[in-house]
Amino acid sequence: MKITVETLIKAPVGKVWRAYTTPSDITQWNAASDDWHTTTATVDLRVGGAFSSRMEAKDGSFGFDFAGTYTKIVPNELIAYSFGDRVCAVEFMAGANGVTVRVTFDAETENPVEQQREGWQAILNSFAKHVEAHP
Repeated sequence: MKITVETLIKAPVGKVWRAYTTPSDITQWNAASDDWHTTTATVDLRVGGAFSSRMEAKDGSFGFDFAGTYTKIVPNELIAYSFGDRVCAVEFMAGANGVTVRVTFDAETENPVEQQREGWQAILNSFAKHVEAHP
């Protein structure tokens, strides 16, 4: 099953793309809630390149690594990647009012679909807030 989340960001597509693919930006926006943070991120933005981010609860009670391999890159338009046996596509669609970022990913089987959708949407909302707050 595929899950899709999206948001509209009022910024130029180049800025949105950079914030999504730059480790120093990723560590600032990649969290679903204020009690989580990303402590490290790496990006090798090319087909076959790897990425990873370390997400941790701020109280130190739990953490995990999110990592994968890029399978397709179209600058300012598309990032596709695999993570484990799942895949994800991130589309950047520039329009008159900004950039729509749409993330479509394979659902996992451990958590309810709505919980997964809400978590990924919260991260995407955090991303939009980060981009719009940094001129």
